[in-house]
Amino acid sequence: MKELEIFKGGFATPLPLPYADMGIQAGFPSPAQDYIDRSLDFNRELIAHPAATFYAKVVGNSMIEAGISEGDIVVIDRAVDAEHDDIVVVYIDGEFTIKYLDLSELSRHRIWLRPANKDFRPIKVNASADFRVWGVVVKVIKSFK
Repeated sequence: MKELEIFKGGFATPLPLPYADMGIQAGFPSPAQDYIDRSLDFNRELIAHPAATFYAKVVGNSMIEAGISEGDIVVIDRAVDAEHDDIVVVYIDGEFTIKYLDLSELSRHRIWLRPANKDFRPIKVNASADFRVWGVVVKVIKSFK
């Protein structure tokens, strides 16, 4: 069930990149900017809590209908409190996985981990399971090529 390769990022170094601050049209093209004079720092934009943030490369396709595909990189923040329907990285019985956290039956002392792919079944977290929410997925970095 290996679904993630987890890495700690180096967030101390600024990563300024050119930034088209007028936006990119997703409809009809607009006149091009003559120049781009601002920069965007990915470390500052993607990372709210550097000491508690990790990257993971997704292995598998259990979350494909949530827009998370194999090879995508997820940004995981361990300082964010997980809530119902968050996409989370959990540690369960010796393995990491990425799923929706379903707390709808918490009043009956049940937690479910819900995939976003109809070919996968939800996982019921049993009381005897070695289980913990490891972090909340706050961003997804996709590669189209």
